[in-house]
Amino acid sequence: MVKVSDIAYIRLRSPDLDLQERFLLDFGMQRSARTATALYMRGTDPAHHIHITELGEPGLIGMGFYVQSEAELHEAATIEGASPVENIDEPGGGKRVRLREPNGYLIEIVHGIAQLAPIPVERNTMNWGEDRGIRAGDEKRLKPGPSRVKRIGHCVFAAPDQKTTLAWFNRNLGLVNSDVYYAGSEDNVVATFARVDRGEDYVDHHALFCTGGAHAGLNHIGFEVQDIDDVAVGHDYLKAKGYEHAWGIGRHLSGSQVFDYWFDPWKRLHEHWTDTDLLNNKNPTHVMPISQLRSQWGEPAPAWFGKHITP
Repeated sequence: MVKVSDIAYIRLRSPDLDLQERFLLDFGMQRSARTATALYMRGTDPAHHIHITELGEPGLIGMGFYVQSEAELHEAATIEGASPVENIDEPGGGKRVRLREPNGYLIEIVHGIAQLAPIPVERNTMNWGEDRGIRAGDEKRLKPGPSRVKRIGHCVFAAPDQKTTLAWFNRNLGLVNSDVYYAGSEDNVVATFARVDRGEDYVDHHALFCTGGAHAGLNHIGFEVQDIDDVAVGHDYLKAKGYEHAWGIGRHLSGSQVFDYWFDPWKRLHEHWTDTDLLNNKNPTHVMPISQLRSQWGEPAPAWFGKHITP
C-alpha cells in the first residue's frame, strides 16, 4: 500500500485565467507561475503551488497528493491503471504517477516539486488565557486586505457510489477514516472524513471528505489561513470586493475548523479555515448518524450546501 503524506494541490479548468487569478489573489493566494494555458498559485508556506487552473471549460480535473520518497512513487506505479513514474513538465518540476479514481478524475501522486521561500507573516498574538498580557502595551490594529492563505488542507468530493470511491482512496493512497456518517443504520454509510496516515505524526483531521451525490464532482476545496482574525478580515475584504458568499463564519464539529465559504466566478466553493483537529494513529474512527454533521457554532449549513456539486 502506498501512503500519501499530504494533499498537494487541486487542479481545475477555467475559461478565463485573468479572472481566476484575480479571485485567488483576493482570496489570499499569490502567483507562483503562469503560462499561456495554466495558472499556478501558492500560499505563504513553501509549497510551489497549491492551486492549478488550466485554460478550458469550467471543471474539476483532479487533485495531487505527496509521497515522501521517489521509491514510493515507484510503488505507486504498480497500482492498477497507474502510469509509469514521469517527470512533471510544469513549473515546479518534480516527478509523478498519474491514475484515475473510480469516477474518472485525475489523481497525481507527486514527489520532488520545488519548494519556495516562505512568505513571512507576522504572528497575531492574543491577550487571552495563560497568554494574557503577551502583548501588553501593544495595540492590535489589523490591516485590511485578503486573508493570508497558508496551504491547501482538503478536498470535498461527491460520488454516486460513495463506498466504492472511498475504498479506492483507502486502498490505493492509504487514507484512514476519521469520522464516518450513516443514515438510518450503521451499514448505510453516506459520508466519510479521511486523513493521511503518517503513523505517530499528527496530521489534519481530514485531507478528503467523500460524500454521496447524484453525480460525481467537487463540493469544495479547503485552504488554511493564519488565524481566526484572518478568516474575519478576509471575509470583509471579499464582501467589499463583491464576491458571492456561501456560508460562514462558524466552527465545524468534525475537524472543528473555524470556516468561511466563498464562490469563485464559476461557482466552485473555496473555503478559508483555521484551527483544525490534529490526529494520529492512536485516534480511533468515530461512527455517528448524519444528524451529527453540523456546526458547533454559527448558522447551520444552507439546505443546498451539501448538494452543490460542480463536475
